[in-house]
Amino acid sequence: MIPVDYYVVLSATLFIIGGIGFLTRRNVLVTLMSIEIMLNAVNLALVAFNRTQTANHTGQMFAFFIIAAEAAEVAVGLAIVLSLFRVRRTVRSDEADLLKN
Repeated sequence: MIPVDYYVVLSATLFIIGGIGFLTRRNVLVTLMSIEIMLNAVNLALVAFNRTQTANHTGQMFAFFIIAAEAAEVAVGLAIVLSLFRVRRTVRSDEADLLKN
């Protein structure tokens, strides 16, 4: 059986990679993927901690709701990216100033 510490280290590594990708990239699609990596890292940590308490399924339930929220975020995010691409012909976040006066 793999210790929970290994899962937590992997989860923290994935979260850091996602955070760096979110902060450094200007492409909206890459930033959305970085957010997905960060949310999946949280899911991994929740399920790993849930393995220590087999009678309680709270971590798995939270992970399930996070997955549902991720699906909604992807749908809305891709709709925004498509509308941005139609108007500006780019997916760079610097060019996303459509709501400014």
